[in-house]
Amino acid sequence: MKINTKDMVLVSLFAALTAVGAFIQIPIGPAPITLQVLFTALAGVILGSRLGALSQMVYVFLGLVGLPIFAGGTGGISTVFTPSFGYLIGFIVGAYIIGKISETTKVVNFTRLFIASLTGMVVIYAIGVPYLYIILKDVSGVGISVAKALKIGMLIFIPGDIAKCILTAVLGVKIIPIIKRQAI
Repeated sequence: MKINTKDMVLVSLFAALTAVGAFIQIPIGPAPITLQVLFTALAGVILGSRLGALSQMVYVFLGLVGLPIFAGGTGGISTVFTPSFGYLIGFIVGAYIIGKISETTKVVNFTRLFIASLTGMVVIYAIGVPYLYIILKDVSGVGISVAKALKIGMLIFIPGDIAKCILTAVLGVKIIPIIKRQAI
């Protein structure tokens, strides 16, 4: 994969934005409400599948090597055993899916970007919730049901994440034409 300087800067920018989004949080349980989903979705919409996923890989890699950039100011390899780590894996796949769907249209519109963001959000949940369940049940020894994992790992996040998908679509409709015009 050949990456030019502009791509490196944009990938780094979205990795940094995702890190900042981790610190803007509402702690509500094993996985806090953050702005990470917003920046993950924007990375997919604006950078596309390949670079959007790469930005999230850079973010996760930096956290795994020890920078305290994950939610709650955590970092290091031990975070693999935290309930919320599955969502970080989901960010990579989600950004890729969002980017793929966004790339398939020549005309940028709100509906297409909203559907792409919503699909990416579903992918993040599909990876994050089972991971949360397994870590809580099998690693931490917490007595938790699948229904409880769905409640604490997905249901409480849905309203805010839908709002983030709407914001992503609104921003994407405004930003993408500017980027194309300026050949940024």
